[in-house]
Amino acid sequence: MLIVLFRAVILYIVIVFCMRLMGKKQIGQLQPSELVVTILLSNIATLPIEDINIPVLMGLVPIVAIVSLDVFFSYLSLSSKSFRRMICGSPKIIIADGRLDQKLLKQLRFTVDDLFESLRAQQVFDISQVQLAIVETTGQISVYVKRSEGSVTPTDMNISVNDADPPQLIVDDGEVLENSLSLCGVDRKWLEKTLKKESCTLEQVFIMTCDGNEKYNIIRKE
Repeated sequence: MLIVLFRAVILYIVIVFCMRLMGKKQIGQLQPSELVVTILLSNIATLPIEDINIPVLMGLVPIVAIVSLDVFFSYLSLSSKSFRRMICGSPKIIIADGRLDQKLLKQLRFTVDDLFESLRAQQVFDISQVQLAIVETTGQISVYVKRSEGSVTPTDMNISVNDADPPQLIVDDGEVLENSLSLCGVDRKWLEKTLKKESCTLEQVFIMTCDGNEKYNIIRKE
């Protein structure tokens, strides 16, 4: 039992390291080649755990080899567009100027249900509102809604507004996040002054956010 536990811990650490080495894109958006790598890693990792007669090294060597090959292919994709298209494919425009390309829909083996499900996931329930839709290499569909159907923006109404970065978490359960303070253009003195104005101590803060305009929100601990 201890041998199995020890093997599982070793392989877990190695797999986590390999996934970090492959980059955040591996977790968020799987390209076809990355999906293959993920499946292979999961299958290879289970072999030394299920069969203690298989040396752990027999599992580690192919894992490291596959990840190294994937990293090499990633760098090769950066330097060669043709290689990148061969491995990952290329985006396909499925709706252009509001017109659906039915032939391409069949080539991609997308059903109408698949299309409408992807549209609904982006809060589009009427296909007539779509100006442009692109099937990405990950299989996801990116949608651009017609200007006439989109939300009215301050620019459309000639209203001047100050652009600012979204609010940052600057206090997490009483702990000050220094990097977030600098992103918001404030410092500890501003924080202490603000908390004093709100009659609140740092230890009483559960969550505090702030944006570039020094607009803040405080949630106290219960």
